[in-house]
Amino acid sequence: MKIICPKCKKNAELAMDFSLVKCENCGLDMSYGEYVKFIAHNETTYSDILGDYTGSTEGQTAGSLDEWD
Repeated sequence: MKIICPKCKKNAELAMDFSLVKCENCGLDMSYGEYVKFIAHNETTYSDILGDYTGSTEGQTAGSLDEWD
């Protein structure tokens, strides 16, 4: 499956089992979990992506991205 490489912004390949992201253009090679963290930390558009996976946040904050590492 084609996705956007977070480093060079060209096409990268996501494994069918969502285990690995590879970019032939810049040599990116990381797990999908690492890819999600990389995107969340480096792309302001997606900076809240990890907050979507918390439980009930009523009366709480999701914390900073550093707390998710």
